[in-house]
Amino acid sequence: MGAQDDFQRTVLPIPDQPRKGLITYDAKDPETKYPPIVQLRPPKDAPNVLIVLIDDAGFGSSSAFGGPCSTPTAEMLASDGLKFNRFHTTALCSPTRQALLTGRNHHTVGMGGITEIATGSPGYNSILPNTCSPLARTLKLNGYATAQFGKCHEVPVWQTSPAGPFDAWPTGGGGFEYFYGFIGGEAHQWYPSLYEGTTPIEVKKTPEEGYHLMEDMTDKAIDWIGQQKALIPDKPFFVYFAPGATHAPHHVPKEWADKYKGKFDQGWDKLREETFVRQKKLGVIPQDCKLTERHSQIPAWDEMPPELKPVLLREMEVYAGFMEFTDYHVGRLVDSLRKLGVLDNTVIYYIIGDNGASAEGTLNGTYNEMINFNGAAALETPQFLMDRLDKLGGPESYNHYAVGWAHSMNTPYQWTKQVASHWGGTRNGTVVHWPKGIKGKGEIRSQFHHVIDVAPTILELAGVPQPTFVNGVQQHPIEGVSMAYAFNDAKAAEQHETQYFEMFGNRGIYHKGWTAVTRHKTPWILQGEVTPAFDDDVWELYDTNKDWSQAKNLAKEMPEKLHELQRLWLIEATRNNVLPLDDNIGARMNSDLAGRPVLIKGKSQILFGSMGRLSENSVLNLKNKSHSVTAEITVPKTGAEGVIIAQGGNIGGWSLYAKKGKLKYCYNLLGIQQFYAESADVLPPGDHQVRMEFTYAGGGLGKAGTVALYVDGKKVGEGKVAATAAMIFSADDGCDVGIDTGAPVSPEYGAHGNEFTGKVRGVQLAIAEDAESVDHLVSPEEAVRIALARQ
Repeated sequence: MGAQDDFQRTVLPIPDQPRKGLITYDAKDPETKYPPIVQLRPPKDAPNVLIVLIDDAGFGSSSAFGGPCSTPTAEMLASDGLKFNRFHTTALCSPTRQALLTGRNHHTVGMGGITEIATGSPGYNSILPNTCSPLARTLKLNGYATAQFGKCHEVPVWQTSPAGPFDAWPTGGGGFEYFYGFIGGEAHQWYPSLYEGTTPIEVKKTPEEGYHLMEDMTDKAIDWIGQQKALIPDKPFFVYFAPGATHAPHHVPKEWADKYKGKFDQGWDKLREETFVRQKKLGVIPQDCKLTERHSQIPAWDEMPPELKPVLLREMEVYAGFMEFTDYHVGRLVDSLRKLGVLDNTVIYYIIGDNGASAEGTLNGTYNEMINFNGAAALETPQFLMDRLDKLGGPESYNHYAVGWAHSMNTPYQWTKQVASHWGGTRNGTVVHWPKGIKGKGEIRSQFHHVIDVAPTILELAGVPQPTFVNGVQQHPIEGVSMAYAFNDAKAAEQHETQYFEMFGNRGIYHKGWTAVTRHKTPWILQGEVTPAFDDDVWELYDTNKDWSQAKNLAKEMPEKLHELQRLWLIEATRNNVLPLDDNIGARMNSDLAGRPVLIKGKSQILFGSMGRLSENSVLNLKNKSHSVTAEITVPKTGAEGVIIAQGGNIGGWSLYAKKGKLKYCYNLLGIQQFYAESADVLPPGDHQVRMEFTYAGGGLGKAGTVALYVDGKKVGEGKVAATAAMIFSADDGCDVGIDTGAPVSPEYGAHGNEFTGKVRGVQLAIAEDAESVDHLVSPEEAVRIALARQ
């Protein structure tokens, strides 16, 4: 191992050493000497590393920090390690993850928001600068084995297609040698769209057969670590385990949700009070901490309609079951390390939330969050929700809980996810476990820390320096501070003294215990909120040296102190690419206005028979406009059956397919209702052109339309669609040719075995004039010519 310690590790990759000494002519010459091959390894005794990042979980959710959701694995690790009760995130998923994996502030690494709203501004473009090489790459180039499991929401949307480029994917430029997970913000836990490396894969089991993503990815992580230790036991691993749970949709086996029946009947206001008492008893908040007041924008439990409360209660039962289920599988992963004999020298970070609990589920919660994303929340009446009560958490749902529950999961703090100004959006309970290096057992650390501190901590513990050059590019210094100084000294003076926060105009600054904050936007109003001018935002001032939870606003009493911190926020914002501030999320959703590249240009797109797993950013947008779908197919002698092309899933989308030999079209309206058109006769064997023409009624977004089906230019069927999705079909279910992967769009076929029995040679999607055809036929040659001409 001595040779490993001689490596100069500040320039990566480590340069190969030139040959030295005498070169003989004959290897049998007694003077022939050359050193043995030295395998690249980290410095001696470098630990294994496991980072577990839970999604959308507030400070007051986990039982390890006083919450109502049982997390025995987190408790067990904490009892043998440390709890950090002043650990902070960025208030949103992609920014937190990019910051975690680089050790730099989220605007420094281009992730001022999620990738779907990237703009041309350097702090918001979703592009990781090559001057900020990620932690996994640094560790890999120093001899670590690296793997990521679960969620990757850092890939620019125009790079999410199977065509790449894959520079921002985990196994591309991310530094991971292996990846098993999903690309995007959330996953259907029962029907996920998964990748192994950059290759899309399909799960073999159905929900009815017991499939769930959380169990699947845990199995994959256990197998990968086991193989790694069996083959190269002297090589430490870095595993990033980011399951996507407990982000919506809250999907969990029914028996896990049923464990919590009746445990939330007191409602969210009383639940906050109960959690607050437990937190003081555990010591994760001080005895003089104040429970912050519920803001008027968040309804009291007693104000909620009685007919809705059974649904609200079940929402929370499902969420709690989901969190416990997630923690159980994290426990399986930890147990595998124990069985392999490597647990003592594995640094485990168990970060319970990449931001505060999510209030994006509306004031009432939702059966299918895509309904709200499409501006149709009014459809989810109490009766609508009651009719689907027993389906919450199951494969047909895509559910999220109400704002009141999210607020209670952030006890004792104000606000929720997205609100970077207040601790409810950014403070997340974190457990660190490392028996070989941490002497204390069950102790609490209260030094202020931020997610950017994880990377420098890992590098210090591994004995690996921060690189100055990676792939020939000089590196921007890591902006985080190592947390190792506090591991064995509870009274150590905190070393992370200043930290800015910003998300969607919600902003704040921490400096030596003081915080100045301003909330600019409301997290559950996704479209249409009228926000004030940034200069008109009202700032608050808190002395968190004495006021742990930001309960006593001192702005009026200490205007000079407030002004001092506001000025400091502006300095930090300028330093970290935060400016210009941008709260126009609606415009940022539109790539034409936002200034980011788009993969699909023009008014038509050609897809071929082998193409699939195409995200909505990889497919021509057919929403809110007339359009056509034309396919060249070959029908076998045995008859036509199965999917020709489909987009979306059981929570919304459309599908053109054959059923009992007949051509069919299904429009799935947000999982609420399906509309069909069907041909009168079966498709005869041979080559045919099948076509669906959708005539949009107009008059705004999400309106009705009529469907006409054609075979070889002859009209064979028609139907009506009463309403359509205005914005999005699904967060992860994409578009497939010749099959419908993931959750099936039409209930007339299942999730497996829905492949088209013949051959799909090609499909044209078209809008505007490209969708018009007098004879309802498209020449394949002409379709390609038009598509290419409009690039």
